[in-house]
Amino acid sequence: MPSDTIAFNDHPLVIRAHKTADADTPSHKSLSLTAEAEFEFIAAAGGDAGGGAALPRFRMVAYTGGPMKVSGWRHPVVIDLAGLAIPSQSRPIRFGHDAAAGVGHTSAVTVEDGKLVASGVVSRDTHAAKEVVASARNGFPWQASVGTSVEAFEFLRENQSATVNGREVQGPLNIVRRATLGEISFVDLGADGSTTASIAASGDAAAAPVQAAPGAAAAGAPDASNPGNPSNPVMDLRAQMAAETDRISAIRRLCAGQHGQIESQAIRDGWDTTRTELEVLRASRPKAPEAPGIQSHGRGPVTQKVLEAACILSGRMESPEKHCDERDLEAASRAFGRTLGLQELLLHAAWTNGYTGRTFRDWQGVMDAAFGRGIEASVGGSTISIAGILSTVANKFLLDGFYSVERTWRNICAVRSVTDFKTVTSYRLTGNDGYEKVAPGGEIKHGTLGEESYSNKADTYALMLAIDRTDIYNDDLGAITSVPRKLGSGSGKTINEVFWSAFMNNAAFFSVANKNYVTGADTALGVDGLTKAEVAFMDQVDTDGKPIGVLPQILLVPTALSAMGSQLFKSLELRDNTAGAKYPLTNPHQGKFRVEVSRYLGNPKFGGNSTKAWYLLADANDLPVVEMAFLNGQESPTIETAEQTFNRLGIQMRGYHDFGVALQDPRGGVKAKGEA
Repeated sequence: MPSDTIAFNDHPLVIRAHKTADADTPSHKSLSLTAEAEFEFIAAAGGDAGGGAALPRFRMVAYTGGPMKVSGWRHPVVIDLAGLAIPSQSRPIRFGHDAAAGVGHTSAVTVEDGKLVASGVVSRDTHAAKEVVASARNGFPWQASVGTSVEAFEFLRENQSATVNGREVQGPLNIVRRATLGEISFVDLGADGSTTASIAASGDAAAAPVQAAPGAAAAGAPDASNPGNPSNPVMDLRAQMAAETDRISAIRRLCAGQHGQIESQAIRDGWDTTRTELEVLRASRPKAPEAPGIQSHGRGPVTQKVLEAACILSGRMESPEKHCDERDLEAASRAFGRTLGLQELLLHAAWTNGYTGRTFRDWQGVMDAAFGRGIEASVGGSTISIAGILSTVANKFLLDGFYSVERTWRNICAVRSVTDFKTVTSYRLTGNDGYEKVAPGGEIKHGTLGEESYSNKADTYALMLAIDRTDIYNDDLGAITSVPRKLGSGSGKTINEVFWSAFMNNAAFFSVANKNYVTGADTALGVDGLTKAEVAFMDQVDTDGKPIGVLPQILLVPTALSAMGSQLFKSLELRDNTAGAKYPLTNPHQGKFRVEVSRYLGNPKFGGNSTKAWYLLADANDLPVVEMAFLNGQESPTIETAEQTFNRLGIQMRGYHDFGVALQDPRGGVKAKGEA
């Protein structure tokens, strides 16, 4: 065979296949499977008809039904025996999967208790057949292995499970859902130690005794389940050949000389008439034209999901498997590699939606069909929504851009969902919530509750960008990846600017009057300064003058204090290297306060900026200093795509984000000036 051979000799599965060498091909290697050769049975001289010695028979467990580690596949493989087609009960038996080393043929191939079991006769007059029988007489423990063509498989992801062959399997692994049995081989070693193959002795009196497999009988012996009817391998084989002839004749009638490729594959792979008729019907459907150079090369249909995956690959998105199904990524890689053009994308959508042109010269016709205007679908009623593809792909790149921007704000604030753009007020209960001793009569006294209120409001922030006609004619797919990335990063920057502008406008919030602001040279970030701020935080009281009962958790610093913040959090001791005191100092704050760093705190473009000031904050779930409100809880921006209006040529994209920010409870933090 002129292709690489993937021989799964470690387990009972052999697949001969073309292996794709493209480095961009996903983990599953593409398989171009070879056809099984037809053969003609020749009775052994002096055998059944002549009344001579009966031929040795065998019985084997060819596959135990469990997972196998297969070379060339990233994850283990399981063959679903419910989907294994057995073209006939007479399958060739070989030695080591070598077509030139025939051993015999099967008379029965069945699935028993989730295992593939075969029995038959050693009918070949070859050196391999003699070696198998002679070694069996000597007690050699033969094992078995099957050769099969894979027609359909599915990938079971991590943490997913499925029931195959009567047992539960856990992902990640590949489940071969449809395959056709080719041949079965005797092998001397397989990692699946449960496979077995045994030979029953022939009628030769001089032969050494050989352990017979359970249920295996000599050729010509009476069938215990049907007394008086001795089995006749020759008659059985003739009946099977007659059935095969009828099957081939029915396939040829269905194909009627118009579907030669389907006819040859159906005969070769053992299809029944039902499947053949279905494939003929599918092939008879009208197909969208393919432009030269923009074809899938027979590697499966180009669906909307495949085009989305092609866009993700062409946009060089990190970890594309997190965004697309693995089979869609594989199909996209085969059809387009990583070089899908914007014109290709639009043309594929237009063709599926009924467009008959082959080039991009008819600009408006392609755009009309791609966006589904005025043309009916022509392939089985299916359509591709270019607007849906653009929105899905753009949203993924939008989020990629959005999360690439600093998100320290999310780690220090409380988040709430609002249903409209009105000002919303939240209430925090205060008052006497302490338990009191119950009097002898059992009466429980009522406590008193007051309330404090804080407000917030969501607003809309938006931006529109466009992919113009020039980008499309230049075939620049990067336009639909870079534009949403810009919209995403722009939204991330906007939310930071709004948040930090509100947070740093805190002169009245962090103040001496509120007892949450400390100043002086001893507030510079260090052991002494952090101790002073911690004391100020712990001395905070509620409206009744009692401790608030909340502990500080977060040390928020500008970039200039990032190193010192990390030292205070991680170091067991800090060394004082001044001239007056060169000694180690135990760090009492080691591991106390999680460090958060923001580049906005020291940026001179923002009011209230300082490279020396820092903050000690409570966890936002306990007592929030600041709160973000998002419309309907949508924390990430939204992107929408559409064709440009009549007076513009191209595709437009708009991103918008609905959120608001407001300071909340002054007792949730302490600000240190960091200097005199």
